[in-house]
Formats: sequence, C-alpha cells, structure tokens
Amino acid sequence: MQKVLSSLRKAVQTYNMIENGDKIAVGVSGGKDSLILLESLVRLRNFIGFDYEIIALSVDAAFNGTPANFSKITEYCNKLGIIHHIISTHIGEIVFDIRMEKSPCSLCARMRRGALNNSAAELGCNKLALGHNSDDAAETFIMNLFTEGRIGCFSPVTLLEDKNLTIIRPLILTPEKEIRKAVKTSNLPILISNCPAAGHTNRQKTKELLTALEKNNHGVKSRIVGAIKRDIWI
Repeated sequence: MQKVLSSLRKAVQTYNMIENGDKIAVGVSGGKDSLILLESLVRLRNFIGFDYEIIALSVDAAFNGTPANFSKITEYCNKLGIIHHIISTHIGEIVFDIRMEKSPCSLCARMRRGALNNSAAELGCNKLALGHNSDDAAETFIMNLFTEGRIGCFSPVTLLEDKNLTIIRPLILTPEKEIRKAVKTSNLPILISNCPAAGHTNRQKTKELLTALEKNNHGVKSRIVGAIKRDIWI
C-alpha cells in the first residue's frame, strides 16, 4: 500500500489535483482500483498537510435487470467515515436491451460518467476522482491509436466548465501491479461486475496484448506512459 500512496501523492502534487477545502466525490464501482483510490485518499488526508472532504458515489447500472448489491461497499465507507451515495439508473437496460449495442462499452461508459458528473455537481462537489491507473492510460493510448488512428489519452486533470467540476485521476502514475499487491494486503469488499460484456471488451483485448508485449519487452508499458507524460500530459 505504501507504493500506491507514494505514487498517488506524487500525482496529486505534480498535477495540482487537490487543494485545501475541496469537496471530492470518488467514483466507486466496487472494483479494486476505485476502492484502493478511496482508501488512499482517506489516508493521504492524514498527512498531506491540508484538509478536504470526501464522499463516495456508485452508479448502479442494473445489468440484467438486477440492482447491484452495494451493501458491503456502504459498510466499508461507514468504517472510513465516508458517506456513500448510490445512483440508481437504467443504463444496463438502455445499452443491452433497448439499444442492443454490438460494442456496448463506449455508450455505457459515457452514460456512467454522465451520471457521476451530474450527481457530483448536485451534491456540491468541485472535484470528481476516478480510479484510472497507469496501465489504463497505456491501454487507452493503444486503443486510440489502433482503432481510431489518433494520438491521445485521457488527462490527469480535466475541467468541466459547464458543471464547475474538475475530474482528477490520482492513480494515474500507479501501475496496476502495485494496486493488485495492495489489494492482497487489504480487506477490501471487492464487488464482482455482472456486466454481460465483462471479459469480452476491446479494452480486455488491449490489456492482453500489452501483457504479451511486456513479457518479451520488459518495461514497454512504463515507456508508453513515459511518452504520454512527455508529449500529451504537458
């Protein structure tokens, strides 16, 4: 967990993600990244030298027509002293039953982000923290290059002027392997996704491609992230 905290603190300070008095909504899907992000931001507040408020937001897409059970996430948030808000939606029905999307991830992601953005703004937050790690950045870069023919990646900090909300990604410098290690030593209530497309997405294929490349070219993911830092996150 110490390495995660170190890289998270570096990202927060390098990209000026958090300031004294911020009210930060943390998008908590129940996966390892979002839960590690939530706990890390709570711990960071104890020693970074200034104060900020944290709340947790979970979007319930109701995949397969069934509401997700966030009870263990709520219990975990209570232990951390964090209020947990659950956003009920019909995203699963819209994406899979009504629209019957052949490539559902893009629409689902946009709708989930929209729900998070709107709720964070309505709750008076000025920051929304998302759990993207450095592997996610490398995967996004490759997906944009291979599927859209463009150079691009999400940013560490993005201002949504229409909502007076800033999106921050404090795990942006943290490799996924360090998050996995932290999970092994933490008693986190990981929620398994019941998305019908789980494990069969373009991102999963890209993840597998980068994993194969890493085996034969050790450090390739970190070099991709280094290039993004130099040429995109400037």
